[in-house]
Amino acid sequence: MALTLPRLRFGGFGGGPARPPLRRSDALLRMGRGRLGIAIVCFVAVYAVIGGRLVQYGLTDLDHARNYGVNDRILAARPDLIDRRGKLMATDIRVPALYGEPRRVIDPDEAVEALASVLPDVDYQDWHRKLSSGAGFVWLRREITPKQQADVMALGIPGIGFRNETRRFYPGGATASHIVGLVNVDNAGTAGIEKYVDDQGLGTLQDLGLDQSDALEPVRLSIDTGVQHVLRDELVQAMQRYQAIAAGGVILNAKTGEVVAMVSLPDYDPNNPFNAHDKDRLNRMSAGTFEMGSTFKAFTTAMALDSGRVNLQSRFDARNPIRYGRFTIDDFHAKRRILSVPETFIYSSNIATAKMAEVVGIEGHREFLARLGLLDRMDTQLPEVARPTEPSEWKQLNSITISFGHGVSTTPLQTAVAAAALVNGGKLIPPSFLPRSQAQANAVAAQVIKPETSAMMRYLFRLNVENGSGRRAEVDGFFVGGKTGTAEKVINGRYSSDHRFNAFLGAVPMDDPQYVVLVIIDEPKPEEGQPSATAGLNAAPTVGRVIRRAVPLLGLTPRYEADRDALLVSY
Repeated sequence: MALTLPRLRFGGFGGGPARPPLRRSDALLRMGRGRLGIAIVCFVAVYAVIGGRLVQYGLTDLDHARNYGVNDRILAARPDLIDRRGKLMATDIRVPALYGEPRRVIDPDEAVEALASVLPDVDYQDWHRKLSSGAGFVWLRREITPKQQADVMALGIPGIGFRNETRRFYPGGATASHIVGLVNVDNAGTAGIEKYVDDQGLGTLQDLGLDQSDALEPVRLSIDTGVQHVLRDELVQAMQRYQAIAAGGVILNAKTGEVVAMVSLPDYDPNNPFNAHDKDRLNRMSAGTFEMGSTFKAFTTAMALDSGRVNLQSRFDARNPIRYGRFTIDDFHAKRRILSVPETFIYSSNIATAKMAEVVGIEGHREFLARLGLLDRMDTQLPEVARPTEPSEWKQLNSITISFGHGVSTTPLQTAVAAAALVNGGKLIPPSFLPRSQAQANAVAAQVIKPETSAMMRYLFRLNVENGSGRRAEVDGFFVGGKTGTAEKVINGRYSSDHRFNAFLGAVPMDDPQYVVLVIIDEPKPEEGQPSATAGLNAAPTVGRVIRRAVPLLGLTPRYEADRDALLVSY
């Protein structure tokens, strides 16, 4: 008799056949298969694109296929550069470029001879070598004129053609060359704001082919092209008038740190930058370092006043020179008497200024200059920024000489930035070549001196223009203030009285300074009828002429009703 076993059923409801529970290993296996499928699809898609591209290349003439990358790069777009009022400073234009396809050139000798008949400065040997090379593509000349293009086309030479490329055009020419900068033959930024724009991501966009001109917003700068023109024009005249080897200047918004205008001469035309890399074309304002002479006395005076150990009634003995080892510190126009702080400032006494620095001490002196940003590399949009130099170890003699502007070299631009802090209430604001609101400026500003110290410095700056070495910077109705600086240059390792670097550091108007104006003149000669070539005789009047022409363009108008008492500091 057969034994019949009952049929077993596994769990489940509803009477239907039940399935065994899914094990964890089976679930992981199914998930892995799903991910593998997705990866396979992705690989297929990628290789399909690559295969399609290869097919495209295969169906395209070899000579044209080789130059897709070249075409993409030379057609790369750049954003326009505009000034603070929207005026164009740099833009793209399309220009033809001449190329050859050597494999299609029938007779290289005949082709070169024909091209030379309509194009200037043809390098016969180089062009013949290129057209005889058997290559698929060679550049012959970039950026030719439309007339030259028409003349070459009329020759009808097989294997000679044209491609449009993008060229940068600067409507202002040399006016703002050190600010806007340069691009190379491939339209990539190499200097100035052009390089800054590339460093912000434009270069990556070009590499990805996403640099369509209609998608690039213009880059607005803080520069006012009208003021920029005035500053450059006055500096060109100053170089001629004083027979100087170089000159420079900057106009800085004292409230926001915006650079409104900046010029360094000699400069260059970015539309034809054949001499842009010559040594004398250096951007002296941000990429050159100089001993700024007596303009540094403003910082020494502010340091002493801010320390609380000196006030406007303090007096310093300037009857005798300071002798330190084999060095003697004396005054250019010695008074040989005890001087008050205002007298020390307007008479530009080396002796009394050095004694003010002694009150603060060596460590305090260096800390104060560092606090004002005069010892560190400046942070701004321009790539061309030099690092200041200072003694590796500060000693007493270093502190003495640095107090009146010898021994530390810094850039003129950061000198102007530090001076703005002396007159704007004590706030150090990093310079900007891009527009900046007052709120944005306040967010990056650092309080470096007391507001009371700033008020005293405004008084001293104004007093120096009224009664001191800055008298020739005066402009009626604008309440100019400032400090002269005449520094002897180091020639063959020694200071030379025949080679001077002059500066005038000014601000306007001194009852509420809106702008700082700094002018430098390198190795000026005495103007006809003048006994010497100190800063009071050349840099100061140049600042006066700049203010007279430029400041009204910035919205400031002369005020004749104001009383001098508004600038007095109670002592």
